[in-house]
Amino acid sequence: MSSPGSGARVRLLGAGDVRGIAGRLELRPTKRLGQNFVIEQGSVRQIAALAAVRPGDEILEVGPGLGSLTLALLEAAVGAGDARLVAVEIDPVLAAELPKTIADRAPEFAGLADVVAADALAVGEAEVGRPTVLAANLPYNVAVPVLLNLLAALPSLERGIVMVQAEVADRMCAGPGGRVYGAPSAKLAWYASARLAGTVPRSVFWPVPNVDSKLVAFTRHDPPSTAASRAFGQRRKTLRAALGGWAGSPAEAERLLRAADVDPGARGESLPIADFARIAAARHHR
Repeated sequence: MSSPGSGARVRLLGAGDVRGIAGRLELRPTKRLGQNFVIEQGSVRQIAALAAVRPGDEILEVGPGLGSLTLALLEAAVGAGDARLVAVEIDPVLAAELPKTIADRAPEFAGLADVVAADALAVGEAEVGRPTVLAANLPYNVAVPVLLNLLAALPSLERGIVMVQAEVADRMCAGPGGRVYGAPSAKLAWYASARLAGTVPRSVFWPVPNVDSKLVAFTRHDPPSTAASRAFGQRRKTLRAALGGWAGSPAEAERLLRAADVDPGARGESLPIADFARIAAARHHR
């Protein structure tokens, strides 16, 4: 993609480029860090397109790895105009290499990207500023905690697109009463509306993972003013039983539930997030 009035462009990484960089670094992708690198240009362009980068956006990428998605996001930033990118990478070797890759593949636009060597589970505005949009290939084992931390720590984050394990994506987007609705669904719903935005074949990754992947798009909304989530630990129990310890007794739990206009015989898996907020408010005001 060209910038206005110039022939400058961003050269994306192909499968051979990714393997070449990994070989030079003597990199052995680790399951512990969830290192499955995207090697197909169409896939990273799809994710960048779904990020819908706008003029003035501050893009946050988590887990850039060898830079496949990073370069596609930089391409999108250049196309949007007046947008910037910050990438957070926990692996110090990869964090040190990524600026070199950007300088080599997009020399005219390298100044639009910053790389931060940090754990996305612990970053905040001090490390990454005030990003407006998230785009990430999230490690399967920490996808939900990372996304929840970013939404809590970065109030500027308005929307995003993340690639996660298919099963995790289904849970993130599930509604009340669904078979896979649970704590991850409710916690994400506290901050944002989420929807499935596509599937990703295993063949676009190196090494090829043994799980399928999906894309989840989210848009932040104002959360309820109170919180209560303990019922999800015992999702098959009635709320009266599940919240007995939290309320002090099953009888008190029933009283609070009725005060919140929630059926004591309902189960946690059936409640939308607003109901949990009313339950917490009832306890606060008892």
